[in-house]
Amino acid sequence: MLMSNTDRPAKLHYMANGFRVLAPGDHVLCAVSGERISLEDLRYWSVAAQEAYASAELATKAMSPAA
Repeated sequence: MLMSNTDRPAKLHYMANGFRVLAPGDHVLCAVSGERISLEDLRYWSVAAQEAYASAELATKAMSPAA
C-alpha cells in the first residue's frame, strides 16, 4: 500500500534560493503563527533559523529584535 503525503507535514532544508525536501509531506507550519502553509504557497523562510513563515509580515516580525 502506498502512503499518501496528504495532511502530513514535510521536513525541509531551507536554502537561499529554495528548499530541499528531506521528508515528504504537503505542508509546513509557520514558526510564528503555527499556521499551516502548503508547499505550493511557501514563499518566506529563514535560512539561518531554518524556519518557515506564512507571510512577509510574520517573517519580518520573527527577524526583528524583541522590544
